[in-house]
Amino acid sequence: MSGVPIAPVYGRQGALDPDGETAGELSEALPGDYPYTRGPYASMYRSKLWTMRMFAGFGTAIETNHRFHEILQAGGDGLSTAFDLPTLMGRDSDDPKSEGEVGKCGVAIDTVEDMLDLFEKIDLSKVTTSMTINSPAPFILAMFIEAAKERGIERKLLGGTLQNDILKEYQAQKEYRFPPRPSVRLVVDTFRYCTSEMPKWHPISVSGYHIREAGSTAVQELAFTLANGFGYVEAGIAAGMNVDSFAPTLSFFFNSHIDFFEEIAKFRAARRIWARWMRDRYGAKSERSMQLRFHTQTSGVSLTAQQPEVNIVRTAIEALAGVLGGTQSLHTNSMDEVLALPTEKAARIALRTQQVIGYETGVPNVADPLGGSYYVEALTDDIEARAEMIFAHLDELGSGSILEGIYAAIEDSYFVNEIANASYQIERKISAAKRLVVGVNAFTEGNDEDQIPILVVGPEVEAEQKRRLAKVKSQRDSDSVRKALSALRAAASDPVQNTMPLLVEAARVRATVGEVMNALEEVFGSWREPLAI
Repeated sequence: MSGVPIAPVYGRQGALDPDGETAGELSEALPGDYPYTRGPYASMYRSKLWTMRMFAGFGTAIETNHRFHEILQAGGDGLSTAFDLPTLMGRDSDDPKSEGEVGKCGVAIDTVEDMLDLFEKIDLSKVTTSMTINSPAPFILAMFIEAAKERGIERKLLGGTLQNDILKEYQAQKEYRFPPRPSVRLVVDTFRYCTSEMPKWHPISVSGYHIREAGSTAVQELAFTLANGFGYVEAGIAAGMNVDSFAPTLSFFFNSHIDFFEEIAKFRAARRIWARWMRDRYGAKSERSMQLRFHTQTSGVSLTAQQPEVNIVRTAIEALAGVLGGTQSLHTNSMDEVLALPTEKAARIALRTQQVIGYETGVPNVADPLGGSYYVEALTDDIEARAEMIFAHLDELGSGSILEGIYAAIEDSYFVNEIANASYQIERKISAAKRLVVGVNAFTEGNDEDQIPILVVGPEVEAEQKRRLAKVKSQRDSDSVRKALSALRAAASDPVQNTMPLLVEAARVRATVGEVMNALEEVFGSWREPLAI
């Protein structure tokens, strides 16, 4: 603003031109150089800002579609779908176990008809879409593919990300149906399908976010997440895939918590670890396989029900950490996150927070502006070293296989116990006022003021969704559904056959989420978490 010239990147020698001769003679790695500590791309945000991908979903597909249009009109350039608990668990809205939960924490999706309504008048060939779902993820993708086809959009044109990270469900979020091994097989089926059929689609977003929200430390979030990524790589290779054929499509999803510099260092360490392991352990040759790219969401668990407007400040700080850490896309939580799903106004303020960072602060003008900071570099090294200790433990558990180590650690409750202990320690500090939280154990003036308006999802949503589902069931060809489910069970029984084409066919004939998941459960069985001690 003062007219001082700014270089696109800085190094030990000061201002640098990353495309010039001087930069090529440097011994230090710049943004875009292996091991990508300073960022996966040389220009970072100078050529394109991160994708402002706002998470949304509530009630019926029609209601969420209205919110999607509001986000796009407000300047959001990517969509991210939140599903309700029954959908996340792979159960239909009319399942007795779904009672009272339909449409409450996200949008209810039962059939392709819901998916068509969800993206009504949205050009899926131009707007990228992320879907935060795991156990039923392959079928959700199948319904998305079928809905796009019925709108005249070829699957090769679809761009976006499926979360599809089942391993972290056993570790933290607990939305699973089947045992770990067949569940990972389904993930690999999506790898194989997307690699050949959907070049613009990311079949997985390996997610540390939920691990952190469950109470882990930053180091645990980083290590457990990257270990899961290594596990999926091993599963793909074991299925006969060349690592460079699918690794470039893997994406990651991290939490940006309130400890500002620790979060920035975590992101930088993640890129460095991933690059080294992919090259040295898994034999990746392609730069794209080694470049860790990730989405970030600001921390929900750091926000407070007390003085909720203060959450706007917390979110802004966390979003800035994500940007300084080099995220490729970002969701900013709304101030009412801990009270309810966001109102339209709260969601707009959250998006505006990103826009202020992107267009007003000047932060995007320089790639990795904190690179070279004594503190940030030391913290990056320390986080990396601590993560490597966890990898070594998992490697030993698996006798040289990270994936087998993860299976063993799930079965002996290692992850659950580690996260629970970390969560307990931070809560002890808050309870003892050794860690101050504004409005909770310090600066509580104003806690008794009227609360902000919140979004309420009433029981009428469940009644309407059940009516919509009953209508689809009454109009579909029941024989076609039975045949599709029978073929799916046969494919699931054959470990070599890819289930994705059968899932797409089941979606086409209007099989429901619950019917498909129940059919797979007949083959794979169900999973009950071991008792953690």
